[in-house]
Amino acid sequence: VTRVLMDNFTFVFGHILSNSFHPVPQIAIGVGSAFEGWSTREKDVVYRVLVPLTPPPGHAFHLEMDTSGQLPGRNFCVRVEPVCTCTREQQDENVLCFLHHPEEQLRRNEEPSLLHTLCTGFYLDVDKTTRWFYQLVRAAWLALPQAHTWELMLLPSSRSCKFKVTRGRESLMVEVLFGVQEGNSDIYVSSQPTEALFTPSTMWPETYAVAEMKFFRHIARQAPPDSWHLKCLQLLARAVVGRGFSKYMMKTIVMHLLNTIPVSRWGRRQFLRRLGDTLQYLRVCLHKKCLDHFVVGNQKLPEEIILPPHVKTAQSPNLFYRLEQDPDAHTMAMREYHELGER
Repeated sequence: VTRVLMDNFTFVFGHILSNSFHPVPQIAIGVGSAFEGWSTREKDVVYRVLVPLTPPPGHAFHLEMDTSGQLPGRNFCVRVEPVCTCTREQQDENVLCFLHHPEEQLRRNEEPSLLHTLCTGFYLDVDKTTRWFYQLVRAAWLALPQAHTWELMLLPSSRSCKFKVTRGRESLMVEVLFGVQEGNSDIYVSSQPTEALFTPSTMWPETYAVAEMKFFRHIARQAPPDSWHLKCLQLLARAVVGRGFSKYMMKTIVMHLLNTIPVSRWGRRQFLRRLGDTLQYLRVCLHKKCLDHFVVGNQKLPEEIILPPHVKTAQSPNLFYRLEQDPDAHTMAMREYHELGER
């Protein structure tokens, strides 16, 4: 239902933005636990999608990596640059070249450059993009076939577009993140917040959600019908709620194990053994105070997952970096590990 809804939105967006200089939303990509098959709740599940944005005519996106080290992870700014459209302008009188047309003629144009609408300085602004997308969803909704039977409720969010659609007792919660693709790879920079208390509006963290979704899809094609690998991850994700270990840490451990233990050995009969393997993997990582990221720096991903060279050869981030810096946090993590094992 979410895929059909977002496909309909994308179709209408194309008509609304056909003669504008706003970013062009592409087909939404379902990411996260709901689309990977291990969501811990069925009623309150949030269907998260990534909507790639491509530059409008006369503009180009260039990614600039943040090297200040002030924010955790790998973060980028999306620099917006005007490009020459003179060749296209000769074929279409309505197309302006933001590089070579006189400023007076550009000012008379009803549609301003992207630099004057959704940017701060020369950089694409997440906050402005989010507000624009909310307006786009509101404008497109009445043209969707779902509008005849569903009700739309827009929900507040700072770096994503959240909305809920209801039909009687049935409801669906959707969160739309915006992304810019890195070349032709499965890696994007996105509007998702960082772990920092404050993320600048021009900062776009690198996301690996699409690559991880494709990994689970790759495993699903190989898995026998009675595979319990998703049930294992689902159980672990439920067990760590309220503890110092995040669901993403458990997901990372299971992905590492799925990449080394054949999926044929994740059946019902091996369930307790695989569950023990995940806890043993967690214990070793806690002692080393190091849990490697699954995607960054991983040379053993399936060939269908396309990584940019700088991601494939980068040093893998340590998801347990806080345990290295804080002895008390490490002591607490070991205590919670033993509690988790007993549970």
